[in-house]
Amino acid sequence: MGKGRAEPGTPKYIANKIKSKGLQKLRWFCQMCNKQCRDENGFKCHTMSESHQRQLLLFADNAGRYLSDFSYEFSKGFLFLLKRQFGTKRVKANKVYQEYISDRNHLHMNATQWTTLTGFVKWLGKTGKCVVDETDEGWFITYIDRDPATIELEEKMRRKEKAEKDDKEREMDFLQRQIREGQKKESTEKQPEDGNTKELIREEDEKLSLNLKIDTFKKPAVAPIKNVLSTAGSDRMSMISKSSSRKSEKRKISALEEIIQQETKKKNYMKKDYWLLENIVVKVTTKTLGLEYLGKKGVVLKVIDKYGCMVKLFDPKVKLKLDQNHVETVIPNVGGRVIVVNGMHVGREAEIIKIDSDNFCVDIKIKSGPAIGKIITRLPFEDICKQHIAEL
Repeated sequence: MGKGRAEPGTPKYIANKIKSKGLQKLRWFCQMCNKQCRDENGFKCHTMSESHQRQLLLFADNAGRYLSDFSYEFSKGFLFLLKRQFGTKRVKANKVYQEYISDRNHLHMNATQWTTLTGFVKWLGKTGKCVVDETDEGWFITYIDRDPATIELEEKMRRKEKAEKDDKEREMDFLQRQIREGQKKESTEKQPEDGNTKELIREEDEKLSLNLKIDTFKKPAVAPIKNVLSTAGSDRMSMISKSSSRKSEKRKISALEEIIQQETKKKNYMKKDYWLLENIVVKVTTKTLGLEYLGKKGVVLKVIDKYGCMVKLFDPKVKLKLDQNHVETVIPNVGGRVIVVNGMHVGREAEIIKIDSDNFCVDIKIKSGPAIGKIITRLPFEDICKQHIAEL
């Protein structure tokens, strides 16, 4: 007679329930069926069951989609835990992983595209989701928070710190100036006015006498009268000549300053770390959505928070919400129409006149804006992108 299941209320039944609530061994877990077995015999019986065989047939029909879905869910849960519990602090990757797997209903890594935690950490670094570094103690990760609210808060805190620092510097300069003035005043008071001063000593019988000398009143000297009209005219002419010379000098200086400012703007120009624009054709480079979307091209319909975009693929005709790290620019042939996505002429339409594949750069001719007709040479591939022309 078989053992059967333990009856409710018995010690064995209670012990089995306690065991089922805790963590079990990973090798006895089936991700497709989302079933955890307690021992090797139970896992073997599960793999021979009809329900498990049906799940394997479904997986075999579209393995890429299931693998990409599991990978996306695992990375999403891992990053959510990292952001919520550790924030932007530098933490050991294995510590975060242990916290993640402590949940009994977590998605296991053996169902994803990553076989090891090291591979997953390297993927986080390549996609720009975290800053990773390897030490003797292992891999460490730092979460990169690109939330617009967080970025705005950091900018406000930076401006506040700068304002407080400026106030402190002005206060310290004022105090130092007061200290220097006080030291000078103290040094002048200590020094005697006449170096040959003597101590006043009066004898007992000596009389005091005062010698008062009153100077006679002197008449003030009268200045000779000048010709007011002639002096006023000469002064006016001199002022006019000075003002005209100043104006001509200002005109020359302003033109020179304008040239210098333009040159300094060109030299000191810095590229932005975001480049997405509407109505450009991009190519999907990420594998997280599945292999069926890898290498597909589409048009950017909307830019979301500078770093994200809504892309409508040409084939299949679906809409995807992607980050700029998951797509790349598309370079047409010579004569194709492009849009400048980064640099001084961002947003301008242009035409490709030469392609240098060895150095990954092109020569373009501006077709819109104030600099129309201007030719720009050796522009990198990532600074331009193919323009989408809607079919009539």
